[in-house]
Amino acid sequence: MKTRTTLAVSALALALGIPGFASTNAFAQQPGPPPAGYQQGPGGWDAPPPEFREFQRQGFHDGVEGARKDRDNHRPPNVDNRDEYRHPHVPHDMRHDYREGFRRGYDMAMHHMMDEHHEDHPY
Repeated sequence: MKTRTTLAVSALALALGIPGFASTNAFAQQPGPPPAGYQQGPGGWDAPPPEFREFQRQGFHDGVEGARKDRDNHRPPNVDNRDEYRHPHVPHDMRHDYREGFRRGYDMAMHHMMDEHHEDHPY
């Protein structure tokens, strides 16, 4: 009886130890490329032009996110349909800068996402 219990406990310990070993090895592997549409970070395609002023940069980032939301929700690409473009929450005298940045970010993101789609499906 004692042998069966010891064997069962040993088997359980071994079974519990294998997932821990497998997950440790998973962290040792090199990460793959980021998923499509993933934020590229500083200097990537989604970085605002360096000459942009503060509200242009904010608009650019919001435009990139707006384009992603439109794509994810299967909406037609149209910057004029974005509430944050039409009614920006910025000081009134900064609306032009914000909208200029938003439009550039939106267009850049849509262009980038369309290129990715065509690379995945070249027909």
